Amino acid sequence: MREEEKKKASQKTKNLFKNRWMFPAVYLTSAALLISGIIWYQLADSGDEQVQEMQESATPFNEPAQPVQTSAAEQLALPMKDADESVIKTSFYEESASEKDQEASLVVYNNTYHPNTGIAYGTKEGKTFDVTAALSGKVTKVQENDSLLGNVITIEHANGVTTNYQSVQDIQVAKGDNVSQGQVIAKAGKSLFNEKAGVHLHFEVRDKNNVAINPLDAVAKSTADIAKMAKEAKAEEQKADTEAAEEETQEPAGESSEETSTEPSAEDPAGQEAEEGSVEQEEPAEPTEEESIELEESTEQTEESSIEEEPKQEQDSSTMESE
Repeated sequence: MREEEKKKASQKTKNLFKNRWMFPAVYLTSAALLISGIIWYQLADSGDEQVQEMQESATPFNEPAQPVQTSAAEQLALPMKDADESVIKTSFYEESASEKDQEASLVVYNNTYHPNTGIAYGTKEGKTFDVTAALSGKVTKVQENDSLLGNVITIEHANGVTTNYQSVQDIQVAKGDNVSQGQVIAKAGKSLFNEKAGVHLHFEVRDKNNVAINPLDAVAKSTADIAKMAKEAKAEEQKADTEAAEEETQEPAGESSEETSTEPSAEDPAGQEAEEGSVEQEEPAEPTEEESIELEESTEQTEESSIEEEPKQEQDSSTMESE
C-alpha cells in the first residue's frame, strides 16, 4: 500500500513538471521575491541615512535656541526712511518746557491755540516723503477724506502702545493689515488743523490709556520701556498735583492761625471778655461807700482846720503891723 502511494505521488509530481506553465511560474515567483528583497534593502538603507542626517542637523540639546524677535523687542524708529533730511515743523507741547518752547509747540486753528500732542515732521524743501511704520503691529484705523487732520492711520503694537500718523496721503494699508517696522504705509501731506506746517507728517505715540508721549523720548525704546516710562510720568504728575493741593490747603490754615493769635475775632465772645478784663485791670478800682464817707469826713476836717487857721494868721499879721 505504501509503495503504491509513493508511486502515485511521484507520478503526480512528474505530471506537474510536464506542464508548460510550471517553469515560467517558478521563474517569475523567484524573480518577484528577489526584486522585493532588493527594494526592501534599499529602503532600509535610505531610512537609516535620513535618520542620521536629521540627527546631525538637529540643534544640540546643550545649546540655547535662538529667540524669535517680536514687536515687543523692537525699538521705536522715526516714521520716515530718510531721517537725516527731516526737520521738526512743530514740536511736542510739554508742561515742564520754557514759555518760549511752549509757544512754539502751539497749533493755531480757528483763532484758538491748541497744545501739539505729537511732532510735525517735514523736509527743508517742503516736499512729500515716504511715511513708514515706526514699529511692527496691526493697523486698527484708516480714516480717509479727512481734510481737517489730513487723513489718519493708527497702528497698535505690543503692551498697548499705539502710533498715529496724521496728515498723510496715498495710503497703502487697510484696517486689519499686519505691518512690519520700516514698511511704507503712506506719503506726507497737508491738513487744515496745522496748515502753517505745510507738507508734513503729524506723528503721535500713545500708551494704553491713550496718553500722548513725546516721540523724541520714545525713540530707540521698546514698547515695554515706553509703557513703563508713561506709567512713571503719570505717577509723577499725580504726586505733583497732590503736593500742590496740600500746599493750597496749608496756606489758608496758617494765615487764619496768625490772625487769631494777634487779633481776637469780633464773633468770639471769649476774646472780647479777655480784652475787656485786661482793660479793667489797667484802670483803678472805684471806692466803696465806707471809703467815700471817710474821704468826705477827712475833707471836712481839713476845711475846718483851714478856717480856724485863717483868723490866727490875721491876728498875727495885725500885731506885726502895730509893732
